[in-house]
Parts: sequence; structure tokens; C-alpha cells
Amino acid sequence: MKQSIQNIDVKGKVILVRVDYNVPLDGGVVASDLRIRASLPTLNYLRDHGAQKIILISHLGRPEGTKNKDLSLRPVADALKKLIDRVDFIDDVSGPDVEAAVRSMKAGDILLLENLRFYPGEEQNSESFIQEIIDSTGAEIFVQDGFAVIHRAHASTAAVAHCLPVYMGLLLEREVKALEKASSNPDRPLVVIIGGAKVEDKQPLIDKFTDFADHILVGGKIASDGFTSDSQKIYVAEDFDENSAGEKLDCGPLATSKFAEVIRNSKTVIWNGLLGKAEDPAFATSSTLVGELLGEAKDITSIICGGDTTAFVEKLQSEHAHLNYSLISTGGGASLDFLCDNPLPGLDVVEEA
Repeated sequence: MKQSIQNIDVKGKVILVRVDYNVPLDGGVVASDLRIRASLPTLNYLRDHGAQKIILISHLGRPEGTKNKDLSLRPVADALKKLIDRVDFIDDVSGPDVEAAVRSMKAGDILLLENLRFYPGEEQNSESFIQEIIDSTGAEIFVQDGFAVIHRAHASTAAVAHCLPVYMGLLLEREVKALEKASSNPDRPLVVIIGGAKVEDKQPLIDKFTDFADHILVGGKIASDGFTSDSQKIYVAEDFDENSAGEKLDCGPLATSKFAEVIRNSKTVIWNGLLGKAEDPAFATSSTLVGELLGEAKDITSIICGGDTTAFVEKLQSEHAHLNYSLISTGGGASLDFLCDNPLPGLDVVEEA
């Protein structure tokens, strides 16, 4: 069993935490703080249990090993300060300035370092790069809480295990437990809803769950482009709402009704991929109905994954506060890889019991 921070004594320790603050920016300001808020349980736990100093590392965007002021984590630090107190930021990840900043920290203080991907060593999975960060911060324990990056073999996910013991943060632990149960021992009936545009991206998920799930519902462009299956478990949308040019842009009333019927009789639902061109309200009917059904159903374990799908559901929640989901995954690619049993380097290195 993988070990989390709840299995260890963090009192008096300097903790290095890999968070996922890869958030959207708009004019140099954080446009959505979902991923920042998702890290708070881990930060509060560490502080409440006596961690001496908490050092945060993350990436933002794809600067490809060069410094880009437009992708600095400074705006993220500003957003974090609004959610939790005693936060500071430094525009480097190692060296004398970082050492001085860490020395000046008081018990329970939080320091966010600069964007890891400003440095080639991060994506090169360089042990020496992460060791420099550890040496500069004096970190004694590494906490992996960036679920969205555990499918990457980077310095802050894989190489770090050669330098420090690695434990799960509360966010990572929650996502892993939810996805593990849904994909190995779910409450049944288990329904998998698949949408989106690229069948090649979703085929592994369909293959994985064809035998295991009770039902697979397929919508989105995959369905409108003519996806077919011989499996009795797989229902592909059979009618579509079209625009004036005849493009099939949403599931039609028959398919939407069928989706709703299957969902209402389910106990666990995994949803990956929107069911229509949902950015246009005229073609968001089926996705909205599914989102509302799952958000209102207290007796259904609902797992929402995939960037477009989670963003859509978050917007629904912002408009309808009563909607609630078992898990809105913070990692699209990581959750897909987890469900398809693909390698997860950042999870493999977590300490075992």
C-alpha cells in the first residue's frame, strides 16, 4: 500500500511539496484557482501537524527550459496568499537566494519556488537538478501532491525518489483511492460515459472497460463520426442535434434520454469527454443533463475526468451550487493513464508500507 503524509511524523521537518499549480492565466492573473484550492488540505495538514517549513514546487505552461516572465508562478503565489496566510515567493528554485529565503522562514511558513520548467533539468528527469533544490531548501521529506503530473517521468516526479523518501499528499491520495475503487472494485452498476473528438484517445478506455463495466455510453464527435461496436454493453448515440450546415454537434433527444435512463440506474459513473460542442449553449444539452444528473444524485459515485469535462462541470457548479461530485479529477492525462493501467512514474516511486 502506498504511504501518505498521514502515515508519517512531519513535526519539525522541512517538507518539499510537488503541487500542481498549472493554472490558466488571464492578463497575468489566475483565471481559475481550482488547482490551488485543491492543494489546501495538504498544506493545512502539514501546518497543523507541526511541519517546520513548507516549500512548494510546480510547473506552469510549457516554457521548454527557458525563463519566460509570462509563465512565472508569481501570480499563483498572489492567488495562494488569498487562500492561506504566510506565503512567500522567490523567482528561483535553488542557489544562495533560495537558501536565504528558507533560512528566514518561521515555523509553518510556506515558500513557493519559481516554475520548474524554466530549467531543462525538470523535463530531463535530472537527479542533479532536483538534488540542487533539495540542498538549497534543506528538505527532509518529499510530498507528491501533483496528481496531474504523475504520468510524467520528470525530476519532480521520478528522479526525486533517488534523493528523498516520497509520500502522497492528501489530494493525490484522494484521487488515487477514488480511481482505484472505480476501476477495480466499484459499486455496481458501473457506467462509463465517453465523449470527445478523438477516438484514438478514448479507444484504450473503451477496451479496458468493455468487459469490466456494466454499460459504456458513447457520445460526442466520436459518436457522430460513426463509431460502432459489436458489444451489447456499448450504446452509441443514435440521433444528433445539428446546426444549419447539417453538422452533428450534440446528442439528440433519443440518445440523451437513453443516457439518462442508464445513469439513473447506476451506482458508479466515470465520465470522460463532453457529449457535444458544449462551449456553444445550443449544443450543450446532453452534457448539461448528464452533469446535472450526476451532481444531484447522492447515491451515485461520480468520477469526472478529462480537462474539458472537468472545466464544464466546474462551470455548472459555479452556476448551480447544489451540484456535488465524488471526484472532479485535477489531471486529465493522468486519470486516463491511471484508468487504462498505463505507467505512472510519479506514483510508482511513492513509499510502500
